[in-house]
Amino acid sequence: MNSSLFLVGAVVLAILALALIYFLASFFSLWLQALFSRASVSIFQLLGMRLRRVNPRMIVEARILSVKAGIPVESNLLEAHHLSGGNVLRVVQAVIAANKANIPLSFAESAAIDLAGRNVLEAVQMSVNPKVITTPKVSAVALDGIQLQAVTRITVRASIRKLVGGAGEETVIARVGEGIVSSIGSAKTHKEVLENPNMISKKVLASGLDAGTAFEILSIDIADVDVGHNIGAILETDRAEADKKIAQAKAEERRAMAAAAEQEMKAKVVEMQARVVEAEVQVPLAMAEALKSGHLGVMDYYNLQNIKADTQMRTQISGAEEKK
Repeated sequence: MNSSLFLVGAVVLAILALALIYFLASFFSLWLQALFSRASVSIFQLLGMRLRRVNPRMIVEARILSVKAGIPVESNLLEAHHLSGGNVLRVVQAVIAANKANIPLSFAESAAIDLAGRNVLEAVQMSVNPKVITTPKVSAVALDGIQLQAVTRITVRASIRKLVGGAGEETVIARVGEGIVSSIGSAKTHKEVLENPNMISKKVLASGLDAGTAFEILSIDIADVDVGHNIGAILETDRAEADKKIAQAKAEERRAMAAAAEQEMKAKVVEMQARVVEAEVQVPLAMAEALKSGHLGVMDYYNLQNIKADTQMRTQISGAEEKK
């Protein structure tokens, strides 16, 4: 019984020893590399990284890089940044690049910028070598109605202190475009802008467009200015065409009203003629009634007929004379 227990214990110890030797062998090269680079990392730290599912080689290489650059960073800080989802090597490289360029940047600041989603290494490089941003063609109209189209090149330098919370390139381009529109729009004639395009860049640069952004605007240069359409003439033409259509509509309205009034007048004339005919029909009946009742004598009736015949004769004679 004792021999069996002893055998089981020996097997367990052998397995543990083999596992320990395997781990030591897998970490030995990294440990030795860190040791000779004076960026010592203990075996137990490497083992803990493996258990926490952190790539030990990446952490060791980042620590060696920082120590060789004279800016040693503890492995715990590197590991914590990696576990937070950051890019360890990029952060260390950014700190080294900033140090060589005499830009104050600590590892904590660099890590915070990296976790904020900014490329901190690119920002440091842009601080050393400013970037040129070419804006799309911006159209604006001078006071004389002539359209101008300008293309600018903005030279910007990244501001490390404003990277967290600062606006990006899109905001800078939008603000510069707004400044160009304002500058051209305030010019009395488009010739002023063509003669001195530098007036645009000076006015825009003096507006402090980089406030609240992650960049510092160094210069704004006008790359190209083209003459576009005569917007003032187009607007006047459109206005005249609109006035013409309004006048035509009003004339058509008046014509319709006159036609309606004419039709109404014709209807009234027809109605009056109908009344006259109706009245003429009543005349013989009234005369017959007058003769029957004794209010009109036979001689009176003949006198009326003579007057009527005389009137018709006079009318015919006057009409014949007018024809002559």
